[in-house]
Amino acid sequence: MSKKVELKEMKRFVIRKSLIGKNVTIEFTNHKGEKCRYNHDKVYEQLKDKFEAMPCFQKYKNYTNTNNLPKFVRDLKEIV
Repeated sequence: MSKKVELKEMKRFVIRKSLIGKNVTIEFTNHKGEKCRYNHDKVYEQLKDKFEAMPCFQKYKNYTNTNNLPKFVRDLKEIV
C-alpha cells in the first residue's frame, strides 16, 4: 500500500528536515510566473549530502530559494 501524496503550496522552493519522509509534493510560482512542482523526498534523497553539508541546513534545518528551482535541482532527472 503506497502512502498518499500531500500537495503543499508554498511561496518558494524549500527543503525542510521536518518534511523528510512525509511524501509531500510542493508547488510554488517562481518569479517568472511559472508553476514549479517537485516531490520533497525525491529531491532530498538525490541531494542529501549536498543539503546536509550546507551551513543553513545545519543551523536552520531548511534550505530555501525564493526565485526559482535551484539549478542543481533543475538538473535532476526526476523531481516529481
